[in-house]
Amino acid sequence: MRVRVRYSKIGKVRWTSHRDVARMWDRAFRRLSLPLAYTQGFSPRPKVSFGLALPTGHESVAEYLDLEIDPARADAVEVSTLPERLTPALPSGIDVSAARIIDDRAESLQHEVTSSAWLVEAANLPLDLAAHAIEQALAAESLMVTRERKGQQVTDDLRPAILSLSLLGPAEGGALLECELATQPRGVRPSELLRALGPDIEAGLVRRTHQWISREGARVEPLPLDATTAPHAAVRAS
Repeated sequence: MRVRVRYSKIGKVRWTSHRDVARMWDRAFRRLSLPLAYTQGFSPRPKVSFGLALPTGHESVAEYLDLEIDPARADAVEVSTLPERLTPALPSGIDVSAARIIDDRAESLQHEVTSSAWLVEAANLPLDLAAHAIEQALAAESLMVTRERKGQQVTDDLRPAILSLSLLGPAEGGALLECELATQPRGVRPSELLRALGPDIEAGLVRRTHQWISREGARVEPLPLDATTAPHAAVRAS
């Protein structure tokens, strides 16, 4: 049985790396004695796969992981109660908002997710300059940025990956932007977007609000929430 879990990462825990978050989940599964399925071989590992890594220092209300339950013990797991059981077993700031059984044949999150939506504080960018920078970026044919990939400095055109970009209003000391950035064929980080808008723009608080899957012409979330359980996505009140 394959289960998809949706969770948020808010507050000080945002400074925890993706690898350390994976260890936190491993400890939570052990505390609950969750009967996970394991890989075969010399060093069996629990069958748990995470979605797109969240950059350290960023918050999110839309993180995902998939786990597989041991088929021989699947009847002992009540999936609907997993959010309320897992959240207390995790550090403060990581809250499980949903868990559902998915098709065993479903593609991995890494493969399926095609874009992410973000709220981004441009901490030192006045509103008038933010509006001008966004207008220029959307009108540009290319936005070249040099970034590191596998230890090499590579120059990439970010413009095709900026699916949407808008100014929401003021933020603490600057402007609050909303954007959707493609994750395939290569992902773009919000910090790289800000660098493309201006070399001296500093990032304040950044929060991922959605991950999107393109399916038969429609855009869907890996695990949608209804209006009563959806977490608040706003960054900070100005």
